[in-house]
Amino acid sequence: MQVNIYDPKAPKKSTNLSINSDLLTQAKQNNINLSKALEQRLVEMLLEEKRCMWREKNKEAIDAYNSRVETSGVFSDNLRSF
Repeated sequence: MQVNIYDPKAPKKSTNLSINSDLLTQAKQNNINLSKALEQRLVEMLLEEKRCMWREKNKEAIDAYNSRVETSGVFSDNLRSF
């Protein structure tokens, strides 16, 4: 399931960026759309940041669950045939 973390229909906004000239030259030579590449990478970075924040927010519950599984196992331990 794909979840949008931003409004893909929001209007574009111009901005100034500084980029390594060699990277820029190579990107142009390879027909890389800089705006699209930046947006895709920003989405990846934002998703990772949200994952990290979620893990930190839920660390106590995750640790408690893992501890319980270590000592008691999981509910399906007696149901598995492998």
